[in-house]
Formats: sequence, C-alpha cells, structure tokens
Amino acid sequence: MWKFTVRRSLIMIPQLIVLSILIFVLAQLMPGDALSGQVGPDVDPERLEEIREEMGWNDPWHEQYARWMGGVLKGDFGESFRFKMPVTELIEERIANTFWLSVVTLILTYIIAIPLGITSGRYNDTWKDQLITGYTYVGFATPLFIFALVMLWLFGYKLGWFPTSGSVTPGVSPGTFEYFMSKLYHLLLPALSMALITTFSTIQYLRNEIVDTKQKDFILTARAKGASESRVYNRHILRNSLLPIAAFFGFEITGLIGGSIFVENIFGYPGMGQLLVESITLRDYTVLTATTLLFGVASILGALISDIILSLVDPRIRIK
Repeated sequence: MWKFTVRRSLIMIPQLIVLSILIFVLAQLMPGDALSGQVGPDVDPERLEEIREEMGWNDPWHEQYARWMGGVLKGDFGESFRFKMPVTELIEERIANTFWLSVVTLILTYIIAIPLGITSGRYNDTWKDQLITGYTYVGFATPLFIFALVMLWLFGYKLGWFPTSGSVTPGVSPGTFEYFMSKLYHLLLPALSMALITTFSTIQYLRNEIVDTKQKDFILTARAKGASESRVYNRHILRNSLLPIAAFFGFEITGLIGGSIFVENIFGYPGMGQLLVESITLRDYTVLTATTLLFGVASILGALISDIILSLVDPRIRIK
C-alpha cells in the first residue's frame, strides 16, 4: 500500500510543475498589467515603462517564472497591487472561510445524499425511487449559480431567515460562542445551496451500487440460507455499496472548488472564490496566480486522496 501511495504522490510533482507554468503563462497573456487603469492620463508613459522595468515585468517569462516560483517555495506569493499587503496575509484571511464552508457543505451533502441513495436503491422502481430520481434529474439540470440566486432571494431577502452577505455579524468578539454561532449562521445558506445541488451524483451512484449489489450471487446465497432481509441489507448490501462512496471523497472536494467560486460571489461570502474573481476584475496578478495555484493544488490533492481511498477499498487497482 505504501508503495502505491509514494508512487502516486511522486506523480504529483510533474503535475504541479506543469500547473504552475500554465497558470503563470496564462496570467502573463492577460491584457494589460497591474498598472492598467491605475494611473492618470497626465502620467509620463516613459515613467510607466521605468516602473515596469524596475518590477522586472519586461524580463523574459522564464526569468519571471523562476523568481515567482522561488518565492512560492518560500511561502512568499508577493504583494497585492490593489490591497497593498502581502498576498500570504490576504489568503490567510480568506482561506479559513472557504475551508469551513467546504466542510459544512460536505457534511450536508452526505447527510442528504446517503439516506436518499439508500432509499432509492432499496425501493427501486417504486414511487419513492421515482421521486428521488426526479430530484436528482432536477439537480443535474439546474446550474448552481441559478439555484444559489433563488435560495438567496427566497431565504435571504423574501423570508429573511439568513443573512445575505458577509461571514460574521459586525461587532462580535472573536473567540466567543456568539462569534462561532454567527460564523455558522452566515455559512449555512451558502453551504446548503451547494449541498442540495451537488448531491445528485452521490445519490445516483449509491442507488446504482445498491441495485447492482442486490443481484450479486452472494446476496442470493445469503437469502437462500434464510438470512433476514434487514440482515441482508445491513451486513451485505449496504456494506459493499457504501465503500466505493468513500473513494469519491476527494472528487467531492474538487467539485466544491468550482462551486465555491460561484456561491461565494453570489452570497457575498469573503472566501477564496470571491478573492479569485476580485483579482481577475482588478487585474491583481499576484493574487490571481496565488489563488489559482492553490485551487489547482487542492484539486490535485483531492484526486490523490480519492486514488488512495479507492486503492484501500479495491486493492485490485494498486500498481504493482
């Protein structure tokens, strides 16, 4: 097992190198630079060129990439041109919000998906299965940003049950129980919006696994030996059907990355997704490259986690 883990981890090294090069080059290809739109028409163009030369923006891309990667390896992503502060500090302020939003979303996703998937699989081809399957079809066809807007309008503005922006109530002292409850209250609606619209894949996969497992020979043998139906489901069908779900944990993390970008901006939730969009609109290239790199690293780590869990569940896929 450890050989597979080490080998799979080593594969990440070239992936991360290629990812960093793509991110840096694509950022360089964006029109304008950090000075675009930030200076008045009376500024001497020659002075702007001097600033660009001092910043090293006119150097060949590989020299700029080497300087950037040297700082990244030291934990230094540079300084934000718009927020006038180190990018590392800026990310530290936002990454905790995105982390807890993802954790709550994952918890809600499994709380919703597993019971529905089990019910749909156990009572397949009944009205319960048709109702749950209809829900998954609606979830599959509905864009996340549209659903999030509806949730915000209904529960935020119309009913007033949840706050419509921010991550905590202003004036609440950090470290108190009131602060914790305020943070939880602000992230519940964004997390629930993401969870409700992303459960369809887990529900459908679990349903199909249960339906397929019910027809396996060892299940027919267990029933032929006189095992009770509850024992057959709890000891044989569910145990074998739930294990592959764990392998998709890493891919759930990857899916949350894309979803958080939309949800955080719609709900005004100050996380990494909102910071990424702000860096694009403000042409803040240091923040843009740092946030995109972190999102990419999280996606690669999610795939690694899924591969490791899947190898534990099914040893046949391990590379010898």
